[in-house]
Amino acid sequence: MIAPMQDLAASLPQARPELLLTLYALIALLVGAWSGEKAFGWICATGVAVLAGAGVLAVLDQPLAPVELFQGALVADGVGVFAKALIAFAAAATLAVGADHFAKTGDKRFEYPVLAVLAVLGMFVMVSSRDLITLYVGVELQSLALYVLAAWRRDDARSSESGLKYFVLSALSSGLLLYGASFVYGFTGSVRFDAIASAVGEGGGGIGLVFGLVLILCALGFKMSAAPFHMWTPDVYEGAPTPMTAFFAAAPKVAAVALMMRVLYEPFAAMSGQWQQVVAALAAISMVWGSFAALVQTNIKRLMAYSSIGNMGFALMGLASGQLDGASAALVYLALYLPANIGIFALVLAMRREGQPAETVDDLAGMAQRRPWMAAMFTMLLFSIAGIPPFAGFIGKLVVFRAAIDSGQTWLAIVGAIAAVVAAGYYLRLLASIWFRPAGAAALERASGAIVITASAAAALSFPVLVMALGFIERWAETAVRASL
Repeated sequence: MIAPMQDLAASLPQARPELLLTLYALIALLVGAWSGEKAFGWICATGVAVLAGAGVLAVLDQPLAPVELFQGALVADGVGVFAKALIAFAAAATLAVGADHFAKTGDKRFEYPVLAVLAVLGMFVMVSSRDLITLYVGVELQSLALYVLAAWRRDDARSSESGLKYFVLSALSSGLLLYGASFVYGFTGSVRFDAIASAVGEGGGGIGLVFGLVLILCALGFKMSAAPFHMWTPDVYEGAPTPMTAFFAAAPKVAAVALMMRVLYEPFAAMSGQWQQVVAALAAISMVWGSFAALVQTNIKRLMAYSSIGNMGFALMGLASGQLDGASAALVYLALYLPANIGIFALVLAMRREGQPAETVDDLAGMAQRRPWMAAMFTMLLFSIAGIPPFAGFIGKLVVFRAAIDSGQTWLAIVGAIAAVVAAGYYLRLLASIWFRPAGAAALERASGAIVITASAAAALSFPVLVMALGFIERWAETAVRASL
């Protein structure tokens, strides 16, 4: 009894980010249940502060070497810290923009920040998990909160449909995850990553272990909306309120990629010859399908859904290399992709006319005439997410292409280059609507301070002058990966 208590006491300091999120969720739930919508502003403001604080705590508490927590169920290491920092700040930005949006529309329900923080707590558990049980708990904690956020507008048919579709398909992916985990446990005799790695290194498991790994990869592919497990993404992005869509497109992607990285490079590192083919196929299909399918979209959120599918393909290209440099390249790509993605959704939220949000590409028409500063920032963010030099997104694509070529997967880099060129077509279509289409009769509503700050910060992070400073991110990612995996 003494040993577990000592382990608990030793683990708590390293788990301060998770404890902070848990404490906030419990207190905010009680305050919200007592005060109702009157406490909405306070709960959202403290939620943003808590999310940012959790990211800062994760960075400050980063250990020099991996530290096992709670008897090996979790681990504190560089990869987890890098992912938590991205998740926390992405969630804080989307929560700030979403809180402002819902306050303006009158939909002030305190459950929104609570669910967002609980989803982030699940993501923190995911990226720090060190066994299959903790992995599943983290995935489901994230998913349960996201189900509700997807169906936020209960009186809207599209929102209800998106929540139901996400729930049903996510339940299927959870089944695949459990089935794969049961295969792994059955053929290795353990759920702990270190024990699984030992069994794999000794050649145990055989074909049954391969089946288990493939099923786990399919489930994680669903969580990051990688093709061909993307079928929920366009409908959920379109049906959910835009702040929820911005949240879906940011933090959960980082958590899913970091979790897949941990699964592949820790317990199954000795099977890289088998899983490299699967991950490379997921990357190629995602890049091609995401690029070509987006060309025919007229709804902005559906277009961004296919864009996110393609971008997950680029991140998977780094993991498919099977090398540590490829894993760090995937983290760098995510770090440079997130600001542009969040900034685009913030600007879409700002495009409101007569109380109605922007829905289609045509709704962006006239932005250059009515809001030149918004048009300029939109242009920078689209150039960055498209990977056009010298913006930050170009650096992200460059590092994953380099990882693929260095690992001998030149064909995958060629597929990615073709997909990037095709994707530039629909980004340019957005720019054509912004700059060259005449403005509509209805005037744009004034953008709020939260949206202006978020979009400006995102644009600044993609600005060419700051690209030179991004070498810090690359060095941090490389150090985190080499010290952890």
